Amino acid sequence: MATDFLERCDAIEECYEFMLAYAGQGLPTDQGSQSGGQVREFLQRAVRALTGLAGSGSRAMAASGIEPAAKYQAFISVLDQDAQASLAALELVLGQPAISSQLIDNLNASIHLRALLTDVFLVGEVLRSQSKAVVSSAE
Repeated sequence: MATDFLERCDAIEECYEFMLAYAGQGLPTDQGSQSGGQVREFLQRAVRALTGLAGSGSRAMAASGIEPAAKYQAFISVLDQDAQASLAALELVLGQPAISSQLIDNLNASIHLRALLTDVFLVGEVLRSQSKAVVSSAE
């Protein structure tokens, strides 16, 4: 049920973890190093994961039967706003001819990206908890 949403969350989290490491390398550009070549790949994966994230979360919530649905859907709209803001920031960085460690460090510090990560952790935990509750009640 929640597989698509959780896979998207994983891609976003993996990108953030990679960016933390990349920021610490002090690279002036993404050209000429292994991690420099990877930074765009991680950012592009995160962009794909963010595109449609709220819809995926909404479908996962609906499929899990979480009640009251209106409260959960209200938070999905918050997730959507944070995803859109983060998407704009990622695309801004991807549009640069060179991606330095400093640029990634600034992206990591973005309140939009931090809010998105918190949203993803929260919704992911709600879905995982709901799944465990359903499994426990079935046994």
